[in-house]
Amino acid sequence: MAGFEGTKWADFQSRYLLQGKSLAMLPMADKVPAVSRSIHYGLCLAFEGIRYFIGPAEDGSLHVQFLNLHKNLQRFRRSISFNLGAAQQVLVPSEEELEAMILHYLRSPELAEFIHYMGESGGQGYLRPFTVDESQSIGVTFPESPSIRMVTCTYDRYMGEPFSGVVVPGLVRAVGANGTGNLKLGVNYLLSVKAVDEARTILPEATSALFLDDRLDLPLRDRRVTEWDSSCCLIALTNGSVVKIPESPLILPSVTIQGICAILRESGITVDERDMTYGELMARAEAGEIAAIASIGTAGILNRAERLVMVDENNAPCAQMRAQTDHPLYQALGRARQTYWDIYQDKAPVPQGMVLQSYLI
Repeated sequence: MAGFEGTKWADFQSRYLLQGKSLAMLPMADKVPAVSRSIHYGLCLAFEGIRYFIGPAEDGSLHVQFLNLHKNLQRFRRSISFNLGAAQQVLVPSEEELEAMILHYLRSPELAEFIHYMGESGGQGYLRPFTVDESQSIGVTFPESPSIRMVTCTYDRYMGEPFSGVVVPGLVRAVGANGTGNLKLGVNYLLSVKAVDEARTILPEATSALFLDDRLDLPLRDRRVTEWDSSCCLIALTNGSVVKIPESPLILPSVTIQGICAILRESGITVDERDMTYGELMARAEAGEIAAIASIGTAGILNRAERLVMVDENNAPCAQMRAQTDHPLYQALGRARQTYWDIYQDKAPVPQGMVLQSYLI
């Protein structure tokens, strides 16, 4: 399954209590109560993944750079709101409060050694804010003491290429009516892990599962492609265009995929934002009209599948896609991935519609 490699964690985390608005730095090993609604029922488990870069500023100090941070914060606010009751909505922090929390954490003396290490190594920074119920409580109700905790690490790679995937139509990642598919919630990810496990019964080397929509009443070929198990999906066609699945209650509004699509458009590649049925995916794969299918997410940025196996109503393999590694669009996707990371490091211009935010630390 997709995972982080070469991870180095900071030694401290932060904790912000939504009731009382108090912020404290804690050791990374600080515990959450075992008797907590977050643990027993998965309540108040929302999170974000935020990529960043630490580099030298003009005055010789260090600065941290984020790309489209405001979109991460907007998404995190929506996820926090979902985990709280109607009377608790006043507790949801504003974007400005969340931004201040992040900077307080990264600027804290406790993180100085880690930050300087990142400034020297030029590594990929990954920030993980998440919510939890700090109260020692049990019962199926909203959290009594919701908080935001924040941890950070640097890492070498996530997932990587080449990878293989399988379409898993028998499981759905989220149900549109519940409004959870477009949020980063813990409740979505158990199904992701189960789907990859099922994918491996079809293809043992599979590391990813591709989900279809929640319309199980339709014929299989009429259902729509949605997302990978832990990332969004781009489909590069041999005609030179790229298909981006539209955002919906089933699709996570990926910050990274928006940036990748902006880079592709500025390089002259057509990006079509439209639905694709499973039937069209199979037909195009069989006709050799797919150059690549890519997994897009914060940690891995963009990874291209070497192989995608498709199954029929009996869960038996019936078609497959093999990446056309010599196709110009396959290669363009690889360049877009590098450009995306170069933007963080001031090595590439910021495309229109994207915002590079820099803060002294």
